Amino acid sequence: MNRMTYVKQMVWVSGAFLACTLLMACGGGNDTPGAEPEQPETPITPDEPKEDAELTAYKAPAYIDNYTGMAGWTQRSQWNLSNVHDPTVMRADDGYYYMYQTDASYGNVHEGHGHFHARRSKDLVKWEYLGGTMPNAPAWVKDSLNAIRFRQGLPAIDAPRYGYWAPTARNIGGGKYRMYYSIVVDNYIKSGAANTVANFDRSWTERAFIGYMETTNPADNNSWEDKGYVLCSASDKGKDDWTRPNTNDWTGYFKFNAIDPSLLVTPQGEHWLVYGSWHSGFALLQLDPETGKPLQPLSEPWNITDTSGYGVQIATRGNSRWQGSEAPELIYNATTGYYYLFMAYDALDVPYNTRVARSQNIDGPYYGIDGSKALGAGDLLPVVTHPYRFNNNNGWVGFSHCCIFDDGAGNWYYASQARFPPDVAGINASNAIMMGHVRTIRWTSDGWPLVLPERYGNVPRIAITEDELIGNWEHIDLSYSYGQQKTASVMTLGSNHKITSGTWTGATWSYDAATQILTANNQRLYLSRECDWEASPRTHTIVYSAYGTNHKTYWGKKVVDN
Repeated sequence: MNRMTYVKQMVWVSGAFLACTLLMACGGGNDTPGAEPEQPETPITPDEPKEDAELTAYKAPAYIDNYTGMAGWTQRSQWNLSNVHDPTVMRADDGYYYMYQTDASYGNVHEGHGHFHARRSKDLVKWEYLGGTMPNAPAWVKDSLNAIRFRQGLPAIDAPRYGYWAPTARNIGGGKYRMYYSIVVDNYIKSGAANTVANFDRSWTERAFIGYMETTNPADNNSWEDKGYVLCSASDKGKDDWTRPNTNDWTGYFKFNAIDPSLLVTPQGEHWLVYGSWHSGFALLQLDPETGKPLQPLSEPWNITDTSGYGVQIATRGNSRWQGSEAPELIYNATTGYYYLFMAYDALDVPYNTRVARSQNIDGPYYGIDGSKALGAGDLLPVVTHPYRFNNNNGWVGFSHCCIFDDGAGNWYYASQARFPPDVAGINASNAIMMGHVRTIRWTSDGWPLVLPERYGNVPRIAITEDELIGNWEHIDLSYSYGQQKTASVMTLGSNHKITSGTWTGATWSYDAATQILTANNQRLYLSRECDWEASPRTHTIVYSAYGTNHKTYWGKKVVDN
């Protein structure tokens, strides 16, 4: 199912049954500059270590995941991370993290209230909803569309149908902030008619456009100034080769689909944009830092080559023209010396999962953890996130389209949407419920990012002792299975350094407290204290994430005794 079809179905289902909402946000913890304390101060008795007191006083986030009871537009001040889709997060000079997103909400309650809605937070837990940043589609989108259609000998489209998708926001320095966004035109190329089954005219649907806005004050949604056209979807076929014999044909007219932009400013001050989705992989192009536009002139958006200005291909998923991959996110980690390209695989309703590749050069080549090429024919490893479920919970699916950000002090975070599974009892259109998830990233000793299995909850970063590891754990093999929600099994770490039951029974375990790495069955499991979101009441626990010696992904958490 393609992205556009699913979004419309999701909207129709939730709108048809319940007038409610969806939106999201993300931010930093008490190790984040400017973070506000989440827990009340607790008196410490002389006999009570300060570290134990901090954990005892810990207060877990209280916001609910099933937000259907507060999904109306008038309840938006309560949303926190409810109704988040395709988030992007940037850290601003005022100490806040700002989050922006695709237009989407449970019941479509956002409609009529602007586009690319915003939130902000100082602690990555409490998020303040700010509303839309773009009142209406800028005039240049329609003008550019019809100018291209004129050159193709096609009639103008008087009232294009727009989708507002997947922005990327960055603090570019010098007090300036830029947001690149995509506006999709949902009309058929041949006739210009709206994209419906009844209107199918044996052509592909029209192109998407990427533009950008700029501000010096992200706290004021009205301060964003639109800077206009950056590029559009481009084809390596002729300007008239847009026919499609039927809706089961997937030979795609466009090579690069101008959606899902991600901006990276390198340490040298270069600006690079990566974009693309579901067609022929991802394109990377260099921008002029001053203008924010392509550094090289753009040719006509047909018959393009690597020198046409639309960028060079840096990653694909196979060799077809219709690939189940989207949402490229490009970052640089100065500590490891690598550029990392994150991407989403598969349909966004349930199977959505995240992969990553890396390169020492921004333009590649990018490789997966097993040495596979990002421009190869196979799927990339590792699996970074995947549909999953810990015990005593419905778990999460549709878990991808990430943004990666840091706090400027070496702490990295992963933020994305995640959905309730379909057909959760007692919840109408449960798969249309989308929460924003923010998670801590740990980096392996050889420089790969591990996303932790529980959402960030501002748990004190107290050292983990070996004695705490003894007991029951919920263990998940997070390796790829299309559309399958991976479930947990119980594994017990005995006091004799043996695994006494469950997964890896009979194997030994050991712990390096200096690195907070638990080695079990010869697998290096990276630990962290995080919030146990499935416990009742929520509390703190210990979790692990790992890429195994066989390139499998493992997640786990210590079972909390309530």
